[in-house]
Order: sequence, then structure tokens, then C-alpha cells
Amino acid sequence: MARGGRYRVPFRRRRLGLTNYYKRRKMIISGKLRLIVRKTLKYIIVQIVKAKPQGDETVIGISSKILAKKYGWLGDCSNTSAAYLTGLIAGYKARLKGIEEAIPDIGLHRPVKGGKVFAVIKGAIDAGLKVPCSPEVFPSDERIQGEHVAAYAKFLLEKDPSLYEKQFSQYIKRGLRPEDIVSHFEEVKTKIISKYEKLLSSNK
Repeated sequence: MARGGRYRVPFRRRRLGLTNYYKRRKMIISGKLRLIVRKTLKYIIVQIVKAKPQGDETVIGISSKILAKKYGWLGDCSNTSAAYLTGLIAGYKARLKGIEEAIPDIGLHRPVKGGKVFAVIKGAIDAGLKVPCSPEVFPSDERIQGEHVAAYAKFLLEKDPSLYEKQFSQYIKRGLRPEDIVSHFEEVKTKIISKYEKLLSSNK
């Protein structure tokens, strides 16, 4: 462990790998709302937060759990498709509250091109929220729709049905054949867009 008169013990949240205070300070100074994206093993969590002297105020907060509960999503709630759909809902919820812009806050997640955090941001942008982010880092539309999952499922189904059943047991248990995930994704996406576009129209 480092020692010496000039050594400073990092803040607890930095030691735990939860907060990058240098990045956080820059975002707070901007005065803009933050679109926060966090991942767990099972879910994607999205918040829109306003920094205040007494602490952050969460204006909007949702988890990808909502996809299964309210929109009939049968896929995993932690994959790229779920990340996009959760971002889409967050973007629409922001617009309903009159929020037009937010800056991305991905915390200590590595900014991997095509990663789930960027799927969330793309979803929010597609909902009409302005978020500064280069389109180059977004996952492809095919990946967001789950085409890679469908292709792998079809391959396993032909080559090794027993492994197919094992690999996609949770999908099948929930009532979704993984090779049908693309059409299922579009169905859920359409449901979300239809709901929130009607709400936005009624608020005009």
C-alpha cells in the first residue's frame, strides 16, 4: 500500500470502483442532466439525474424488469436488445417530463464499441432525447434486434438439438423460441413506441 506525507486515501466509492470523481466533476460542472447507465448480471438500470448541492436527484429511474412486466418481453433482461428497449423507454419518459437533453454517464463501465451501454443511449436518442454520442460506437441494428441470437439458435437447433434446449432453456421456459427473437423484439418495440407517441400527442 502506498504511503508518505503526500499520499491521499481515495474516496470510499472510488476505492470500491463505483465512482470516477474526475469525470463526475466535469459532468456536474456542465449543469446538464445525466443519463446514467448501469448493468447488473440480470438487469439494465437507466436513470436521468440532476445534480444538486445536497446530492443527486433522480428525475427518471427504470430497470429492464419493466420490459417483462409491462410489455411482454420474453428475452433476457440483460442483453443488448433489452438495453436498447430500456433506453427507448427512458428517452420517452424524459420527453414526457419536458426533458430534451442529457449527457451520458456510463460510470466505470469500459466504453466498448457496440456495448450495451451504447445500446441504451441509442434507444434514448431514437425516442427523441438529445444525447451527445458518436453513432460509430452504437451496436448495429442487427445486433440490437437480436439477429446474432437467432442465427446461433438456428445453428444449434440443426446441429445439436440437446445443446439448443440446454443453451436456451430460459427462453423456451418463458415461451419464446430464440430463433424468433427478431420479430419478438420488433413487436415489443412497436408496443413501446405506440404507447408513448400517443401519450406525447395527448400532452400537446
